Amino acid sequence: MGWFSMAVVLLVLVLSFYSLVHSVSGIGANWGTQATHPLPPDTVVRLLRDNGFQKIKLFDADYDALRALGKSGIEVMVGIPNDKLTSLAGSVKAAEKWVSKNISTHITTNNVNIRYVAVGNEPFLASYNGSFLKTTFPALQNVQSALIKAGLSNQVKVTVPLNADVYASSSGVPSGGDFRTDIRDLMLAIVKFLSDNGAPFTVNIYPFISLYTDVNFPVEYAFFDGNASPINDGGTNYYNMFDANHDTLVWALQRNGFGNLPIIVGEIGWPTDGDRNANIAYAERFNQGFMSHISGGKGTPMRPGPIDAYLFSLIDEDAKSIQPGNFERHWGIFTYDGRAKYPLNLGTTNSGALIPAKNVQYLEKKWCVMKPGAKLDDPQVALSVSYACGLADCTKLGYGTSCGSLDARGNISYAFNSYYQRNNQLDEACKFAGLAMVTKTDPSVDPCTFDIMIEPYYGGAQGRFGCIRRSLGLVAASIFFLWIVL
Repeated sequence: MGWFSMAVVLLVLVLSFYSLVHSVSGIGANWGTQATHPLPPDTVVRLLRDNGFQKIKLFDADYDALRALGKSGIEVMVGIPNDKLTSLAGSVKAAEKWVSKNISTHITTNNVNIRYVAVGNEPFLASYNGSFLKTTFPALQNVQSALIKAGLSNQVKVTVPLNADVYASSSGVPSGGDFRTDIRDLMLAIVKFLSDNGAPFTVNIYPFISLYTDVNFPVEYAFFDGNASPINDGGTNYYNMFDANHDTLVWALQRNGFGNLPIIVGEIGWPTDGDRNANIAYAERFNQGFMSHISGGKGTPMRPGPIDAYLFSLIDEDAKSIQPGNFERHWGIFTYDGRAKYPLNLGTTNSGALIPAKNVQYLEKKWCVMKPGAKLDDPQVALSVSYACGLADCTKLGYGTSCGSLDARGNISYAFNSYYQRNNQLDEACKFAGLAMVTKTDPSVDPCTFDIMIEPYYGGAQGRFGCIRRSLGLVAASIFFLWIVL
């Protein structure tokens, strides 16, 4: 074989290897921090690395999280919350200051691998009633200008994570996809801007929400097992909602001249509690199905190839708003303390199993429960439970939830314990007008777990001040409550 033929063979082998290595772009995760007792950032980063996550998406520029991600090699998408859009939209200087503080500094001093800035989070949700329609695009433009000025625009790309409700199909099949009529002009301006700057379109796709909001939604169509009756679109069969929804976006982009714009799936997942369809079995089925679905790099009918995706989410957040539903606090593939909820093979570790967080520090093994002698018809019971659930987390109580089979006393004890643990097991947090007591006997009843909280994380000066202020506020609230009911 001549040297030229040998070179051709080697080139083919190299290209084949490159194609194999890049058939999956690596799975990412969303790291939310709306928790009363978050795991230390260093612990979370080790959790990410142990489980082979190559990308992480943050919802704000949390200093401690970014510091911990330094030198980890993990690609980072830094988020800008919606409430900051107005200030960034109104001032290029404000955008430059934000980029300098939250992007440039971490890249240069901490060696954080920041690849994207997410400007806003689902800002065009119909439920926001247009609150961010006038600020999102200007903020996007100003942040891009700030990145250019900082010399980072080639390394860091801007994007806007959008809910899938920004597009729809007029015909009920993907090929009818186009952007929502009321925001179509704005969406096209944003899409053109992303295209001009080599930036991706980021979309959040949630089959669970479709099942939650529509009692007639076919359950099997939410999953990837191929058991659903397919939707036929001009000869192309769609056996799951993800592919159909994703390709509706592809058609919308293609219809408007942007068929090659890269797409990132910013959020996809399934919650494990807080609703009858939010359970461990469904979550494992969905997330494992999704991982298997994308592992071969096959993509969707309209977009063959690797899918760039971030699982939602990494860890449960007990302080998230439950306005959308009680399930909002239970999206994590890990519990609040970093324990794996169910077997999930991400294809990133030799064991093929999730590896839990290491060296997690817990509070003492004790719980707050209703006293055996306390009367259920005591007029203070309802007030006490309402108070506890209002300031703690009772989203595991109710029909179809993990604690839905508890009796009346069990429900009351769960509420008391949730408040007690959130208050770091302070004695004052287990009074409830004489209805409660502390016990060292675990009141958990399978599958309902009465949690013991982890030790509070004290980060930098801001973190310490915040934790101290929160603790003082909870103690004051407890004293005020006792003053009312006694």
